[in-house]
Amino acid sequence: MPTLRTTAQRLGTATALALFLTPLPLLAQDQDTDQDASSAQEGATSQASSKQASSESIPLVPGTPTWDSFHGQLNAQKYSPLDQINADNVGDLEKVWEIHTGDVSDGSGDLPPTVWSATPVFANDTLYIGTPFYRILALDPATGEQKWSFDTESTLEAMTQPALKSRGVAYWEAEDPKEGESCQKIVYLGTMDAQLFAVDADTGEKCTSFADNGVLDVNQWNDTHDKWPLSLLQPPTVVGDHLILGWAGKDWAFEQAPPGTVFSINARTGEREWSFNALSDEMREKSGTANVWTHMSADEENGLVYLPISSPSPNYWGGNRTEDVPLATSTTALDVDTGEVVWSRQWVHHDVWDYDINAAPTLMDITVDGEEIPALIQATKQGFLFVVNRLTGEDVWPIEERPVPQGDGSVKGEEYADTQPFPTKPAPLLDQSEKPKVWKLADVVGGGECSALWDDLTYEGMYTPPTTKGEGALAYPDSAGGVQWGGVAFDPVSQTAIVNTSHIVQTIKLYDREAYEKADSGSGNESGFAPQTGAPYGMRLEVARNWLGMPCWEPPFGEVVALDMKTGDVKWRRPIGSSQQYGFFMPESWGSPTIGGPAVTAGNLVFIGASMDAKLRAYSLDSGEELWEDQAEAPAVANPAVYEYDGREYVAFVAGGNSILKDQVGDQVVVYALPEDDE
Repeated sequence: MPTLRTTAQRLGTATALALFLTPLPLLAQDQDTDQDASSAQEGATSQASSKQASSESIPLVPGTPTWDSFHGQLNAQKYSPLDQINADNVGDLEKVWEIHTGDVSDGSGDLPPTVWSATPVFANDTLYIGTPFYRILALDPATGEQKWSFDTESTLEAMTQPALKSRGVAYWEAEDPKEGESCQKIVYLGTMDAQLFAVDADTGEKCTSFADNGVLDVNQWNDTHDKWPLSLLQPPTVVGDHLILGWAGKDWAFEQAPPGTVFSINARTGEREWSFNALSDEMREKSGTANVWTHMSADEENGLVYLPISSPSPNYWGGNRTEDVPLATSTTALDVDTGEVVWSRQWVHHDVWDYDINAAPTLMDITVDGEEIPALIQATKQGFLFVVNRLTGEDVWPIEERPVPQGDGSVKGEEYADTQPFPTKPAPLLDQSEKPKVWKLADVVGGGECSALWDDLTYEGMYTPPTTKGEGALAYPDSAGGVQWGGVAFDPVSQTAIVNTSHIVQTIKLYDREAYEKADSGSGNESGFAPQTGAPYGMRLEVARNWLGMPCWEPPFGEVVALDMKTGDVKWRRPIGSSQQYGFFMPESWGSPTIGGPAVTAGNLVFIGASMDAKLRAYSLDSGEELWEDQAEAPAVANPAVYEYDGREYVAFVAGGNSILKDQVGDQVVVYALPEDDE
């Protein structure tokens, strides 16, 4: 039987402050057909090496400026080789156009509030935008003038989320478009009720040859614990002619839930090609989720798609799933043509903290100790950055299994993992080894409220299990991250990685059923009470704040960090943004929690929104110095886009807001460029 190393050689070488402010064995198995590991591995090896022999080389970093997907490129580097805007002239950046879509709600009327995290997609000489009312806008990239719009006429109900939510559209085009034929270029938009729409990228007309007259009902495959629709809030990941499709559901609601199937759909016809299940048939019957609700990345040359897989249900009690669930809370590499597992690494064993892998791993070629390594970096909610060989899943720097706390015995039925994986490099983005210090200012203002809370919270390190005692367990970082879905950006020239991270403390408490019914006082967006119906325990997750809403832990509350990926060491780090409460902005030196990720350019710049203060910023890639800022109408909780049109470089932001950060929503698309005489 070939080893995983042989397989790699054959493949090729190439959530809520909101309110405020030895490794696991590598896996190769076919979950759909229950093949054993050996036969699945051999099949994946044979198919992948055959495919590689017949395909042309596809560079990891596109040879031309590309921003045609959620993370800019399939490698999720969020990198542009454009340098017209650079560290010397970015201070001259000016707004060249903006639009307001009208698709916005603050929740005070008949509609739920909106959460808008759509990366603008530049393709086909057009800027494509998907809105939280499930419309597609095709815009002139230089002026913002509307070319066409398409309305899915979807039901605007918060079926699986506390808000109307969208992360935008996906784009596909035929390798050899046939002139005069429609739908040789397609834009896709999913809806909360599990409908995937395909429209012609030139005209905005539905592609009648796709699925059922241009609409694919993904919920037809929702056949186990059908408690909610398979909400399509994240656009598909487009790899060749494949649409790789995950879905979102309800956190914390049920013990048994729809299990996390990923589908490969033919981009032209909408036909299902393969399905991948992260849970075994037995586990699917008693648990659920372990889904992929965020974007994925892909190595096209080697025929691999990388899945960031979430935790099983219920999130904060695992007595129904004490056996190994090896693909849950993992990064898993699949053969894109077959859906077979090539390798998998689990980053949290027996996850009872809702530590979903929530961002696409960023693919990169790095030089470590003189050796060129095809790598990926997986950011996590825990503030860890796991770096492995993207072809084999093997460590680049050692990842150690270390003993972790085993709980206080108050939660019945649990069997906690003895160890958890810890990366040795890069170092954790925040120190989870000790209980965060109480912020003296918040404690004084709160009349000792914070220190009293700290005394009543259990903390033995990051993997402190949930408890029924006192005020519960302190969670740091919490399930909101750490790092959120924006993920890691990467400059392939200097081999510098850029990541924004939130420093948030929350409290987790479990309640038996009788106690939960008495305690339940409702929930918000990623906070409050949740029933975990069917499990013996309901739960409460809250941000650790005083009566005035000030965080009880010391700042900074969020940072941007740059890492040298040749050594795994930090190059620089700095607070990002200002936290806000009741209209008052705190000093920027205290930072802000963030949602949304960075973009990096060959102009030695990092562009990012993401912060509570709703500002847009540019930093020096070399030093971290802030070089430019502007005010948006709401927090830009989407990744920015960088593109070139008619010889001019543009930077585009969507400012839509997210109530996890604060109750401020927007419908603004805003685009910047240099004054034309400066270019």
